[in-house]
Amino acid sequence: MSQYRVSRSSPAARAAAVIGAIAVAILIAAPWWAGRADLRLLGELFLYLSLASLWNLLAGYAGLVSVGQQAYVGFGGYMLFALTMFVGMHPLVAIGAAGVLGALISVPVAALIFRLRGAYFAIGTWVMAEIFRLVFAQVSALGGGSGTSLPTDIVRSMADGRAAREALSYWLALGAALLVVTAVYLLLRSRKGLALTAIRDNELAAGSLGIDIWRTKFLVYVVTSALTAMVGALIFLQKLRISPDAAFSVNDWTAFVIFIVVIGGIGTIEGPIIGTLIFFALRETLADLGTIYLMVLGLVAIVMMLKAPKGVWGFIRDRFDLQLFPLGYRVKRDTSKGA
Repeated sequence: MSQYRVSRSSPAARAAAVIGAIAVAILIAAPWWAGRADLRLLGELFLYLSLASLWNLLAGYAGLVSVGQQAYVGFGGYMLFALTMFVGMHPLVAIGAAGVLGALISVPVAALIFRLRGAYFAIGTWVMAEIFRLVFAQVSALGGGSGTSLPTDIVRSMADGRAAREALSYWLALGAALLVVTAVYLLLRSRKGLALTAIRDNELAAGSLGIDIWRTKFLVYVVTSALTAMVGALIFLQKLRISPDAAFSVNDWTAFVIFIVVIGGIGTIEGPIIGTLIFFALRETLADLGTIYLMVLGLVAIVMMLKAPKGVWGFIRDRFDLQLFPLGYRVKRDTSKGA
């Protein structure tokens, strides 16, 4: 009788880990081999990857389909400006503080919008984001509706010289992407992650097994909000200017993020990575076409939803049985052992 063994890893996952480590080492050294434009593009890519991974955790695993995550992007950006300009915090410290404040503000927001379900929840998140935008548009100390720029002395406090500041901004964006992907991976491998997977698959059955659905979703929402606020602070630290319309843009910080996750594969860790690469490839190729670029994005999304509803990675995973980030357990026959 054949023997069986239970494992999470696979040859593909081990190969992906080695390739990923090499890629990270190369990307860390990018300030020494890439130009300024390339660093800016890569930094933006990493920040979008962070936002996409967080939205995927929220919607793809917790089932909280939000169209208002721009609320925390803008909130984090404004907190960075407020804490550095009025409190005197160093920008790097202010990024962490923005995350803490994002978690705190998400608690009363969650207590309110968690009363809603389905489409009403999605609309509720968008309404909250609009409230955030209107509130910050009234703060004259931060430029009101026209916004404000980060003072020169604060920018210079980050590092000596423009090249050093650009390299630091790039490393922060890369670090944010690594932190978010790693945090999502570790969370999904934990007991909370198992509960999330159960909730995603069948919420009624998960509740009958003793899983506290409300508390699990609440925890995910607060953690996601905190990390999104930190990413928002990084975004506007790179831009050096903030305004309500830019900070709380549903198009830039939610619509594009949803496109990335849907194209790559919702409910997978690999999906947002692939979706981000596809999105930036399309953007860099078609951005000069103006409105046609947005039409092409919409067409790509429609075709993908019709032909591959699970996204690019979902199609690859089902066809080749690949899993680069091993989360679940697999039962395999161990041919090296006899009966």
